[in-house]
Amino acid sequence: MDNKGLQAPPLSLLDKYRGQGFHALYTTTVTVSGGETGHGRASGVARSDDGNLVIDLRLPAALGGPGHGTNPEQLFAAGYAACFHGALNLLAQRSNVSVDNLAVEVEIAFGRDPVDGGFALAADIRVRMPGVQRQVAEELVRNTERFCPYVKMARQGIVSVVAVVD
Repeated sequence: MDNKGLQAPPLSLLDKYRGQGFHALYTTTVTVSGGETGHGRASGVARSDDGNLVIDLRLPAALGGPGHGTNPEQLFAAGYAACFHGALNLLAQRSNVSVDNLAVEVEIAFGRDPVDGGFALAADIRVRMPGVQRQVAEELVRNTERFCPYVKMARQGIVSVVAVVD
């Protein structure tokens, strides 16, 4: 066990990568099973390959479910907020800007898509940096938008391979 305690990632993560293709730095797998109703979103269980994440999924009351559980939109919002917070924190460190009380709030809305009649997600990100001049805060946020992989995924899409396996 490491006795150093929790530490932020190194600033070297801000260094530009100049490789030929995608270079994975970390990979994880989460599996969702259907649970009581056989429907992953309504009663499923999400489990990570390392066992650190085990969450019961429940359909929110707004979608006709019982609520009282975690749903995919909450998980996505948590990941988005954590990634944006971390990226902004690194960029602030590199710029010698103190962001001691930095807070990132991400609202994810699940709704109908007028383009195809199906479903879509919308994200609203709100950043609080008390004590940081507004102009400095806005520049940090703009730079974070270019750097954060969740923002890039939301704007540009993500490489996604879907396959049936045995």
